[in-house]
Amino acid sequence: MSLPRSLHPFDLVMASTRVYSSLPVVGRHLEPFAGLTAMAMYGHHYAPAAVRGMVTRRIGGREVAAAPVVVTGEQSTGRRRVPPYLSFRAQRQRCLYRSSVRYGDHPAQLLDVWRLPDLPPDAPVLLFVPGGAWVQGSRVLQGHTLLHHLVKQGWVCLTMDYRVSPVNRWPRHIADVNAAIAWARANVDKFGGDRNFVAVAGCSAGGHLAALAGLTPGDPAFRGELTEDADTSVDAVVGIYGRYDWQDRSTPTRRNFQSFLERVVVGHRQSRRPELFEAASPLARIHQDAPPFFLIHGEQDTIIPVGEARAFGDALAAVSRNPVQYSEIPRAGHAFDLVDSSHARRLAVEVGRFLGSVRDRQLQADTAAAV
Repeated sequence: MSLPRSLHPFDLVMASTRVYSSLPVVGRHLEPFAGLTAMAMYGHHYAPAAVRGMVTRRIGGREVAAAPVVVTGEQSTGRRRVPPYLSFRAQRQRCLYRSSVRYGDHPAQLLDVWRLPDLPPDAPVLLFVPGGAWVQGSRVLQGHTLLHHLVKQGWVCLTMDYRVSPVNRWPRHIADVNAAIAWARANVDKFGGDRNFVAVAGCSAGGHLAALAGLTPGDPAFRGELTEDADTSVDAVVGIYGRYDWQDRSTPTRRNFQSFLERVVVGHRQSRRPELFEAASPLARIHQDAPPFFLIHGEQDTIIPVGEARAFGDALAAVSRNPVQYSEIPRAGHAFDLVDSSHARRLAVEVGRFLGSVRDRQLQADTAAAV
């Protein structure tokens, strides 16, 4: 790892987190605190804008509260609902089929399998990658409304843990995602899934990892311990308020984000190792054979501004030979699927519709080829 030109108190704190996380026996239990420390030390940069955005959305919500909201064919009355982050336990209890399945040898390489007991044969598969600024990566809590919806539609859903910074440096995160994809391609039929249709989705940092995995199958830099014949390709990608640009330093906010990547996630300065940041940036990895993409973002996201998702979607649509669909949710901020039930349902329905159409096209193509 290259050291910063000048020692900063932040670097000392991060060094201490790596020390206590490496302790025998107890170290692995302390790793989450290292990530929380990093988020807390950088989070103050985003707090004012996040608070302003939350206030704006609440005021806007009261202004339109009397009007019904139509969400993909379902009408809601504007009354208060249980936030999704409070209903995840019930959703998980209804749909969890098998917990803590190993997709690799490391203790952190675990996933949960969600499916119905009476699943039809060869069900399509979605791997969900949680977010958390690359310093948290837990399969608990995130994405549960989406997974619950897809499971009811007859899908097998996998939600994963992966190794995170600052204890684990880039590209460990994407290597674990690829390991989970390869595991699904080789093993998901044991749980009723179709190994020939595996999609990947993720929120925030997980959206970045999902997009990067979809654009870079077989990249040797991102394979980790996988063998050369392991299949890391996916049939569709869903990016949910994801970060798609790891290179831009054009504004103070962007420079702050790049500093976070340098000090916490990558461990190298961008000026000294620009190729690392370019290789990890989905915006720089676009190509015409990209799988079908669905991008969804909140209009009032103050953590990852919506302009980044728009730019990535436009650039991808201009090049890719496969469908690229973009959806923007009015008055929604970052992590909207955790705090607003109507937004979470809209996300689930739109993603389900998109993935269903991709799956149908694949089945039609397979039938035509067989004939």
